[in-house]
Amino acid sequence: MNKIFSRTWLFAAAGLLLHAGAVFAEETIIIPVSGKKSAPKPYVNYDPKMNMTGFMHEPEPQKIEKEAPDIYFSADEMENNDELQTITAKGDVNIIRENMTLKADKVIYNQKEDIVTAVGDVSIVQPDGSVIFSDYVELSEQMTKGHMTDVRVIMRDETRIAARKFRKMANDNKVMENVVYSPCDVCRNKEPLWQIKARKVKHDAASKDVYYNDAFIEVKGVPVFYTPFLSHPDPTVKRRSGFIAPTIGSNSYIGGYFQPRYFWNISDHEDFLFSPMLSSDKGIVWNGQYRKYVYNGDIDITGSFLHDEDDDRNRGNMFLKGRYEVNDFWLAEADVNYASDSLYLKDLSLPYKDDAWLTSKLSLQGFDNRNYASIEAYYYKLISYTLREYDQKEFDRRNLGKPTVLPLMEYENISETGKYGSYMKNTFNFASVYREDDTTTQRASMINSWVLPYTSPYGEKYRMVASVKSDLYYVDDYTNSLDENYTGTVARVFPQLGLEWRLPFIRATENTRQIIEPVVVAVLAPDGGNKIDKIPNEDSQDSELSDSNILDIDRYAGYDRNDTGSRISYGINWSSYGDIMGRTSAFIAQSYKFSKDESFAEGINEDSSFTDYVGRIYASPSEYLDLNYRFRMDKDNFKMRYSELGAAMGPDMLRMTVSYIYLQENNASSSSFDPSERKELYTALTAKLSRDWTITLYNRQDLAPHGVGSLEHGGNLTYEDECLKLVTNVRRYNSDDPDFEGDYEFSFTFMLKTLGGIGSR
Repeated sequence: MNKIFSRTWLFAAAGLLLHAGAVFAEETIIIPVSGKKSAPKPYVNYDPKMNMTGFMHEPEPQKIEKEAPDIYFSADEMENNDELQTITAKGDVNIIRENMTLKADKVIYNQKEDIVTAVGDVSIVQPDGSVIFSDYVELSEQMTKGHMTDVRVIMRDETRIAARKFRKMANDNKVMENVVYSPCDVCRNKEPLWQIKARKVKHDAASKDVYYNDAFIEVKGVPVFYTPFLSHPDPTVKRRSGFIAPTIGSNSYIGGYFQPRYFWNISDHEDFLFSPMLSSDKGIVWNGQYRKYVYNGDIDITGSFLHDEDDDRNRGNMFLKGRYEVNDFWLAEADVNYASDSLYLKDLSLPYKDDAWLTSKLSLQGFDNRNYASIEAYYYKLISYTLREYDQKEFDRRNLGKPTVLPLMEYENISETGKYGSYMKNTFNFASVYREDDTTTQRASMINSWVLPYTSPYGEKYRMVASVKSDLYYVDDYTNSLDENYTGTVARVFPQLGLEWRLPFIRATENTRQIIEPVVVAVLAPDGGNKIDKIPNEDSQDSELSDSNILDIDRYAGYDRNDTGSRISYGINWSSYGDIMGRTSAFIAQSYKFSKDESFAEGINEDSSFTDYVGRIYASPSEYLDLNYRFRMDKDNFKMRYSELGAAMGPDMLRMTVSYIYLQENNASSSSFDPSERKELYTALTAKLSRDWTITLYNRQDLAPHGVGSLEHGGNLTYEDECLKLVTNVRRYNSDDPDFEGDYEFSFTFMLKTLGGIGSR
């Protein structure tokens, strides 16, 4: 084999590769290509640049000038014809520049005409893994113009493009003729599932637009859509105003609807999406979304509006989220949510449709080393149709007495560690809760804590916490449980001492690691002193004993109730870990209280010093089982007072999900408007019918003695392969609210890989 190198030839080779890189390079993330064929990828992972014209745009110029890379050239033989002024390389011609390789049977450089020609099995392998094939490549006018014939491209995501001719003009415009594009797998002598055919595709480099003439979309070789003319921005255009794929769907309230969507690119950092819903039953539902990004933050506003002619009322919603970094220490955020009535979100299947309250929040937070500060404001809107149905009087009372919290301020400081590892933690909190026709309170609280962690030489872990909490209240128009009214100032001081002890035991075998850890927490605190006859409970409503708080020194989440009374809590943790896979853990604990007047969880086990057993079990021994179970068990008869189960079982071929919750009736609890017994079971079954077809069925059932039966049920059927996705959803929601009109929803989504699609919200 004769390898010949020439200075003149190197210039031609460099030009050929530089042109190939300009024509075919694709600015995208490099993904390694393996010989093993991968499974179809989720559509969220598809690169939008991987489309029919993704290889046509020019790469962005290098911002930093670099030394020109070396060009490597080899061929079996080379002929230099002085008379014709041509250089011909024959037989296994290879030109390599960085990670790009061009191969051909023959390459001819005509120095007189300044034409480079590559013929015979021409292939160009690009750095991103894309491969271009052609029978003939010709470049002229200092490599600024050129054309190819019988071009075939395999993109790195395995999409395919074929064209009879490809031409590059001097003004950098590009034209393809008789083009076929498909992301689907192509079997021998069979049409792909879908493909696009166009008589001509032109890329305007100046306007960065791609134009199609006589374009067809074919499914199994059958044309299903035709357009004589079509244009869209090329892949280098990040954002541009125009129509995007519409959505369609149906529900019982608005009927069937069609939702066109127009995207307005106001600027590079600001846009507006206008998407009205044209419904069959309620006319036009106006929808829109506005987004703006600035150097230090962003804002996102979505909203909708309709006029219900049947009831002659206006209905609507607005969700606003904003974030702004004031400086390196302060962060401002806004989360404003509004709905005109309690059923609007559910009628239109909007976010927060299952929530009882809509919460709006403004906040300013500061972070500085060991210091944290925040100023917040909250506004609430009651939208619970369940409460309205269960107790209209209570619904009206809570709606009229809904609080406005302004301001809620907190400052927290953690000191440097001392000689023995101890540190101080100081917290200051102020809250003002205003109600128009009900109780109004202002509270200032201060908690000073001293914390000492210690680990003994034998592995015992200790933590001692000594704290003093001081509160000052001004209360206006508070009516307590004895129907007594109070207005005035209240002060209280609450000291507390806690000691935590742990001793982990570890046992290791060839295949597993096991940890057993007993835990004891002792708390010394005075009895009583909460002054519940004068201080309302605004932020400490959650007082259910559970595995998540039984070992806490202070079990209340808020400030209005002090965790009074001395107690000892004890429990044991057990965990097992496999070397390859699998983990199982269990926890159980109980408390002994020295005083029956303990404030936490009043009304439960008042006649006993021992609390119920609480615990959890987690098991994931393999990928086919994931189970999490939490419970509270009566200490005397071991009956369940609370159960919560979540489990996923089975392989992908047939996988079941189960969720169950049980709450015992508790008339003494003030944290719930519905103290009756609750039992609810959610089951879902997902079956993979074939490689491409998947079906899911689900049901949410009310199992309480006076329950309504099925609360919600439905399912979806999904088809997904390497080039398209089709999802059909059916959902029925059952409500006992007489004003709720929507009881079913139907929607579908149809996506063509790289092109987008249509579907429901």
